[in-house]
Amino acid sequence: MSSQITWKLKQFTELTLFELYNLLQLRSLVFVVEQNCVYQDLDGKDKKALHLVGDYDGEIVAYCRLFDAGDYFENASIGRVVVTIDHRDKKLGHEMMQVAIASIKTHFKTTKITISAQLYLQKFYESHGFVKTSAVYLEDDIEHIEMKKL
Repeated sequence: MSSQITWKLKQFTELTLFELYNLLQLRSLVFVVEQNCVYQDLDGKDKKALHLVGDYDGEIVAYCRLFDAGDYFENASIGRVVVTIDHRDKKLGHEMMQVAIASIKTHFKTTKITISAQLYLQKFYESHGFVKTSAVYLEDDIEHIEMKKL
């Protein structure tokens, strides 16, 4: 399955209207509806981010955004990590993290990455070299931890 995923890395201005609509729809479906969390997804940071889009047969099935150091955290960062529910059993999250980490190294010339991770995903991020660097805190009523990869 993963060999059929096409990964695209785009600046905000390079996203087509179709891509933008679909990635925002995916983020809303998972972060607002599925997680039952009312929050302001459109936070003004999309314009600064590089957008990593996983496309399968014309459908966005995986997505995250990447930031250079200083745009979100002191280090580069990865956020809004999401995979459609129908594709979570295919290890796309792991493939996407590998592509995201490599893209940060290539585009931002760093391997230092900070993330704000949902607590239940701690082991997932640890499998990609991240370590917990904070106590648990609430972000939009969901338990999170800061994690870093140095």
